Amino acid sequence: MTWTVYLSGEIHSDWREQIIAGAGRLELPIEFASPVTDHEASDAAGDMLGPQSSGFWRDHKSSKVNGIRTRTLLEKCDIAIVRFGDKYKQWNAAFDAGFCAAIGKPYITLHDDDIVHPLKEVDASAMAWAETPAQVVEILDYVINAR
Repeated sequence: MTWTVYLSGEIHSDWREQIIAGAGRLELPIEFASPVTDHEASDAAGDMLGPQSSGFWRDHKSSKVNGIRTRTLLEKCDIAIVRFGDKYKQWNAAFDAGFCAAIGKPYITLHDDDIVHPLKEVDASAMAWAETPAQVVEILDYVINAR
């Protein structure tokens, strides 16, 4: 079986690459998916629908276009990894975690200890909380290979 793992959340560090590389070293049978991680491209996702009178409507249209990708990939994945960084508030990541919880999709949160309190509800529905990408790889190895 090939597992599909969706990598949600923070886009300003290399955590995705670390997980993908770690899974590759262990030869885990995983296909990875993620949202659009180019910030400008994501913000412009709805621009093909025409100019908008305000930033609100541009963001609204772009979030809906991005939502097609996000919802589809989250529904099809086996596990989601939801990363919360320390620099920016990742409301989209919190939304993805809530969506996973609502549809019964297993997810793992990935964040530092210093934001445990604000993420307590998100973590409460997660199947695991990891502090490092290496821990996520260990969890994936265990889940897939029972080792």
